[in-house]
Amino acid sequence: MTSATPDNARPQPSPSALVIGAGQAGGPLAGALAQAGWSVTLIEREHVGGTCVNEGCTPTKAMIASAQAAHTARHSGALGVHAAEVGIDLGQIVDRVQGIVRDFREGSEAGLLNSGVTLLAGEARFTGLRQVEVTLTGGKQQTFSADYVFINAGARPRWPEVPGLSDVGALTSREMLHLRELPTHLLILGGGYISLEFAQLFARLGSRVTVIESGPRLLPREDEDVAAALQAVLESEGVAFVLGASAQEARREEHQTTLKVQVGGDTVTLSGSHLLVAVGRRPNTDGLNVEATGAQLDRHGNIQVDDQLLAAERVYALGDIKGGPAFTHISYDDYRIVRGALLEGQQRRTSQRWVPYTLFTDPQLGQVGLNRQQALTLGRPTRVYTLPMSSVARAIEMGATAGMMRAVVDDHTDQLLGVTVLGPEGGEVMGALQLAMMGRLSAAELRNATLAHPTLCESVNNLFMSEPERLAGQG
Repeated sequence: MTSATPDNARPQPSPSALVIGAGQAGGPLAGALAQAGWSVTLIEREHVGGTCVNEGCTPTKAMIASAQAAHTARHSGALGVHAAEVGIDLGQIVDRVQGIVRDFREGSEAGLLNSGVTLLAGEARFTGLRQVEVTLTGGKQQTFSADYVFINAGARPRWPEVPGLSDVGALTSREMLHLRELPTHLLILGGGYISLEFAQLFARLGSRVTVIESGPRLLPREDEDVAAALQAVLESEGVAFVLGASAQEARREEHQTTLKVQVGGDTVTLSGSHLLVAVGRRPNTDGLNVEATGAQLDRHGNIQVDDQLLAAERVYALGDIKGGPAFTHISYDDYRIVRGALLEGQQRRTSQRWVPYTLFTDPQLGQVGLNRQQALTLGRPTRVYTLPMSSVARAIEMGATAGMMRAVVDDHTDQLLGVTVLGPEGGEVMGALQLAMMGRLSAAELRNATLAHPTLCESVNNLFMSEPERLAGQG
C-alpha cells in the first residue's frame, strides 16, 4: 500500500534569479539570494565590483593617498620637518593602486563563486519580460529566463558633443587611472566632483592643471561660500579655473590638445598635454532593450522605478542605471532594500533613506540633509550655525584650517535638518552628525554633549554655541 504526498507538502522549487551587472548592488544581492537557496546566474560584461572597485572610489582614493603624501612632504617645513626633494613615480603609484583594485575584485569574485552563484562573462539584452539573450565572451549566445531579474549595469562617462573631441585622444576618469607619465598640463573639461578630485590629485603630483566649467561657479548644489572656499584652496595649490566657458572645438596639434572655449563674448584658446572629459555620466541602458520588459526610460535613458526599485513585474533596477543619487552607498542600500523585501519581509523604501556624500578633496566636503541655500526655500523658520575651521582647535593643531562646519536646525523642533563639513576628515565628522540626526538628537543636546578632547568632533559643542543665522524661509 502506498500513500500519495499532498501537493502542498511537496518541496517547492527554489526561485530563480538573473542578475545583470556585478556592481555594488548586483554582486551582494546575487550572493545573498544564492545563500538563501535561490538559483542565481550573474552576467557581468567586464569586471566584478562595478565602477566603484574598478574605476571609481577604490582606485581614486588610493591614488589620492599618494598625492596627499606628496603634498605633506612638500609642505612639512611649516611644521618644522624639512624633507628632501619629493620625487614622483607615477608608474609605482599606478601599480599600487591597481594591486588594491585587483585584490578587491578577486575577493568579490571568490565570494560570489563560494556562495553558489553562476558567474558568466557577457552582455545581456532583453527579449521579453524576464527573458534575456546573453552574448557570452567569445561570441556564443545563450538565452535565459528567470522568476526575478535584477539590473545593476551601471553608468559610464558622458561624452559631450564638441567638434573634434573624439579625435584628440581625450581621456575619461577611467584612463586617467592608468597613466604612467605625469601630464605636463592637464586640461579638465567639467568642474564637478570628479573633476575637482582629479584636479587636486594631479596638481599635487606635479602637473599644471586647468579646469574648464560651463557654469558661473563650481558645485552649484553646494552653498556658495562653501564652493568658494574650496576653490580658493585649489587655486592656492596652483589649479586654474575658467568659469562660464562653453567648449567650441578640440584639436590635436604638435603633441598638444587645443581646446577653444567661449567665455562671455570672447573666444579663448587653451592648450594642454592631456585632456580629461568629466562632464557627468550616462546610464548603460543602450543595447539592453529594457523596454521589452515593459519598463520605461526617462529622457536621460535611466530606468524608471518605484520607491521599492521595481521597474516591471519582478524586474528591479538598482544603482546608477536608475538615475541618481549616483553613489556607491546608495547602490548598496538598493541591494539592502531588495534583499529585505524578498528575504526578510521588510518594506523599506528609497524615500525613507538618508543621502550623505563626501567629496575627497583636501579639505574634504561632507554633506547630508539640507544646506543653507536649500533651507532658504524650506518655507519654515530655521537656524544656520557656522563655525570656521580656523576656530577648531584640532584643525589649528593639524595646520588645516581651511573650511567650516555648518548645521541647519529647525527652529521649532531643534532637530538637525542638514550638516555641511568642509575641513580635515569632513566626511567622518559629517557621518558622526548624521548618526545624531538619525537618533533625533537636538541641537541643545549636541551643544552640551561630552565629547573627547582634542578631536574634530569635539568642536560640535562650539558649533552649536555659536550665534546662528536665522532664516525665515521663503517657501
